[in-house]
Amino acid sequence: MTAAVLAKLLAMFFTVALGWLAGRQGWLGRLHTRPADLEPPQPDPALPAALDADPARVLGNLAFFIFVPALLFRTTARLDLAHMPWRTLFGFFVPVVVVLLAVYLWQRRRAVRDGTAAPAVRAITASFGNSVQVGIPFAAALFGEEGLAIHIALVSLHALVLLTVLTVLVELDLARDPTRHAQAPALWRTLGLTARNTLVHPVVLPVLAGLAWNLTGLRLHPVVDESLATLATAVVPVCLVLIGVTLAAYGVRGQVRGALGSIVVKLLLLPAVVLAVAHIGFGLAGLPLAVVVMMAALPAGSNALIFAQRYASLQAETTAAIVLSTVAFAFTASFWIAVLRVVAP
Repeated sequence: MTAAVLAKLLAMFFTVALGWLAGRQGWLGRLHTRPADLEPPQPDPALPAALDADPARVLGNLAFFIFVPALLFRTTARLDLAHMPWRTLFGFFVPVVVVLLAVYLWQRRRAVRDGTAAPAVRAITASFGNSVQVGIPFAAALFGEEGLAIHIALVSLHALVLLTVLTVLVELDLARDPTRHAQAPALWRTLGLTARNTLVHPVVLPVLAGLAWNLTGLRLHPVVDESLATLATAVVPVCLVLIGVTLAAYGVRGQVRGALGSIVVKLLLLPAVVLAVAHIGFGLAGLPLAVVVMMAALPAGSNALIFAQRYASLQAETTAAIVLSTVAFAFTASFWIAVLRVVAP
């Protein structure tokens, strides 16, 4: 573990700790803690509704409806589609999406009963890596400028691809959930609800709008670009504070067992699958192979918690998985670096 990466990890934990302290001290408002059965908390009748808002929910909505859309639109609008390393990108995203879908289908088969969004939430926790806060300094320190360029190309499509796929899956689950309708919806109604909720969505809509703007060949006005960049910079600190606030509300106790499966998939199974598919299926070797494997080996990213907050499902378990996988990454990263020295010298 390099000094630069260690410093980033410590800075992340410090920011999370500030969020935890803010939650415990009530600096952001009354904290809605929940009992073990995770029933929705009851509002405090002594407080106005505006003052009784759950700070974790407010932070999650800020990130999901303002900061993340700004980041996605700006990233998509500025992509240089003509010079993307497409073989490397496919070598990463094909196995990652396969693992994502496998986790999702496995969870649906197990009939997780913590809300219809639970299979998608566990799928994102097991597949969505912390590619910015940990990934960028890690790639820069380990692979240099050439490897960092490949990593940035992966980051530019990371949220666009995975969040879009997961949004379609969770909206399809919600649309066909018979408990939300007087009777089970017909197929056309299910497809209609899914299409509408997927397109008019704070993740997918800015992606489509950014792609449309990209295809026009026009550059963003400097004022617009600077405004979007300012909003986008808030994603990382807000997400880290959100993790701390959620930890204060739920804690880690009782969540480790549920989070363990996602952690094992994220830190061990996913990079192994990416290594095999990228090397054998797409012929990657050397630096590109090393970059995609270490990208897959990153700990669970904070966007998983934003997704869990958005659909009010498994927030406590997701928070535990993010924190514990980040701690475990200090050890699993060394393992994958040793493997790559043999496979991709």
